Amino acid sequence: MGGPVYGKTIKPGSEISIRKLKTRLPGVIDEIAGKATFDKYAQELGELQELLFAAGTHALLVIFQGMDTSGKDGATKGVFRDVNPSGCRVVGFGVPTDEELAHDFLWRVHQCVPARGQIVVFNRSQYEDVLVVRVHDLAPKEVWSKRYDQINAFEKVLTDTNTIALKFFLHISKEEQEERLLARERDPIKAWKLSVGDWEERTYWDRYQEAYEDVLRKCSTEYAPWHVIPADQKWFRNLAISEIVVTELRKYRGEWEARLKKLSETQHAALAKARADGTIPQPSPKLVAAGNE
Repeated sequence: MGGPVYGKTIKPGSEISIRKLKTRLPGVIDEIAGKATFDKYAQELGELQELLFAAGTHALLVIFQGMDTSGKDGATKGVFRDVNPSGCRVVGFGVPTDEELAHDFLWRVHQCVPARGQIVVFNRSQYEDVLVVRVHDLAPKEVWSKRYDQINAFEKVLTDTNTIALKFFLHISKEEQEERLLARERDPIKAWKLSVGDWEERTYWDRYQEAYEDVLRKCSTEYAPWHVIPADQKWFRNLAISEIVVTELRKYRGEWEARLKKLSETQHAALAKARADGTIPQPSPKLVAAGNE
C-alpha cells in the first residue's frame, strides 16, 4: 500500500528538512476536480463517523498543528462538515491556567481525549509544550527535551486502547502567512482576529521551523505518524486531510459493520422474545404488511 496522494506521511526516524517540504502542490490536481473529490471524502467521512459512533469500539483523535493562519480552524470546519456534531468535539489549547500548571504538562490533554465512539479534534495540542515552550524559553532544555519520549509514550497508551490518532502539520509558507495576516487587516468582518502577537511570532519563524522539524523527526511513530499537509491552498489542504482521515477509518469499516450486524441480531432476538412473552404488544398487522411490500 502506498502513502497518501496529496499529503506526506513522515516515516519514523526520518531526517526532516521543513524547507524542502512543499507548501503547495500545483499540477497534482486542479481546483475543480479537487473540490469534487473532497466532497466525496466529506460525505464518506460522515458515514464512517456514524459507524464509529454506533460500534463504540474505537475513538478518533485528530491533531492540527501549524503556524498562525495555517488553517487549523478552517480545516476543522471544512473536513468535518458532514459529521454529526453530537459525536464530534473540538478542543483548543491556549496558555495553561494556574491549575494546569500545577500538574504535569499532559494532565490537561489527557482529560480531553475522545471516549470510544467519539471524535475529538485538537486545535493545538500537547506539542505546544515542545514548540512554544522551546521557542520562547519558557522551560529549560533539560525539561522540554524529555517531553518527546513522554508524548510518544502517552500516544502509545491511547492507540493501544483503540484510539486512532491522526496528526497533521499544516505547512504554510512565510509569504502566504503574511498575505493572510494582511487580508485580515483589510477585511472588516475578519479584523476581530487581528493580533499584535501574530506579527510578533513571525520574528521567531526560523526557531519554530527548527522546533517543528524535531517534532516531526522524534514523534512520528508507527502507531501515530505525522502527516505534513501543504496548506497554502485552502481547498487542497482540506482535500489532503480528508483523504488521510477517510483512508484510515476505512480500515475499520468491516469490523464496525460486523459488530453492528451482531448487535442488530441481538436486539431483534430480544424484541421477538418480548413480544412472544407478551411483555410488549405485537405490531399492527397492517403496518407489518405495508413494510413488507
